[in-house]
Amino acid sequence: MSTALDAPPQAGELAAPLLPPLRFGQHVVDVPVVLAPMAGVTNAPFRSLCREHGAGVYVSEMVTSRALVERTPESLRLVQHEPGASPRSVQLYGVDPTTVGAAVRMLVTEDLADHVDLNFGCPVPKVTRRGGGSALPWKRDLFRDVVRAAVRAAQTSAGPDVPVTVKMRKGIDPDHLTYLDAGRAAETEGAAWVALHGRTAADGYAGTADWEAIARLKEAVTTIPVLGNGDVWSAEDAVRMVERSGCDGVVVGRGCLGRPWLFADLAAAMRGEPQWVRPGLRFVAQTLRRHAELLVEHFGDELRGCREIRKHVAWYLKGYVVGGQLRAQLGLVDSLAALDALIDTLDLDQPHPGEAAEGSRGRTSPAPRVVLPEGWLDSRELDGAALDVVRAGELDPAATAGG
Repeated sequence: MSTALDAPPQAGELAAPLLPPLRFGQHVVDVPVVLAPMAGVTNAPFRSLCREHGAGVYVSEMVTSRALVERTPESLRLVQHEPGASPRSVQLYGVDPTTVGAAVRMLVTEDLADHVDLNFGCPVPKVTRRGGGSALPWKRDLFRDVVRAAVRAAQTSAGPDVPVTVKMRKGIDPDHLTYLDAGRAAETEGAAWVALHGRTAADGYAGTADWEAIARLKEAVTTIPVLGNGDVWSAEDAVRMVERSGCDGVVVGRGCLGRPWLFADLAAAMRGEPQWVRPGLRFVAQTLRRHAELLVEHFGDELRGCREIRKHVAWYLKGYVVGGQLRAQLGLVDSLAALDALIDTLDLDQPHPGEAAEGSRGRTSPAPRVVLPEGWLDSRELDGAALDVVRAGELDPAATAGG
């Protein structure tokens, strides 16, 4: 592995930490960095890999509350934690306060989580059409009731309460912003932090994240940490976000795809140490192989593990000189032996390619349109047809898919 040092501190010089530790509930995390849940990506093997490189809070893939209460096999798999996970963080999605509360109570009483994060930011149609994700905060009372139910269900008599946190977007679109009201409500109802992705549901993943909105939320929410999310592609981006918004920590999603060592960079940045990992291809290939091995171990199925690693190949190899045919072969790998054979054909002495390996990755497109229940935007109260949609959505078999 090759690394680059940018003006390291002189001998005897102490770098000032960028941010203090992140405190939520009974937990104190020295590095205020959170891995954002990404369906099909941030499973236990990927979280293990990120944890090997740096510190922070590593949250599970999103789990549907109803699926968890019904103990579907997939939902139970999603709440399995990687070895050494602390705190064990689970993200829940739901639209019904009673079901969300029951899911949180299950996580707490069965000792399946040390921290519960509530998803109010998902913009995908299968979630928003039921009034969930980034659509839900528009209904102010429903949002407040869901947060309240989760916080109350996380209270214990045998030990410290399990902290409940909130992740959300700015709103549905520029004309229907919800984040300030939702942030204040979450604070009032006992959330341990609020995290804001500086985009609306309509933005999808396009354009530039609005870090100024994170600053406005920080001004509105004063008694709990406010975390920022959106366009953190590098440690330098994290530093700029903190400086511009005043946020208390950063949430990283797409920026770590194919780059679990980003968490080493972020840990260094939070300590005030300007030392970034700039890996050559040999280190990248070793990490890719390690990732595949963890996937195979996790699923107990070599073919499934190798199928899962395929989606990560392009992210790992971004910017490196690898022929199209070889990339295609890596995208069809079906065994660890086949992966090893293909890695052996790479020019592993390639150094880090610089900017070509950096920058955005993953989805960058706007949402085609935000799919909402009929009449959802007519009122900020949950009544009439909107109430019927939420009730039906909670009973929809598709809602028990597990995430």
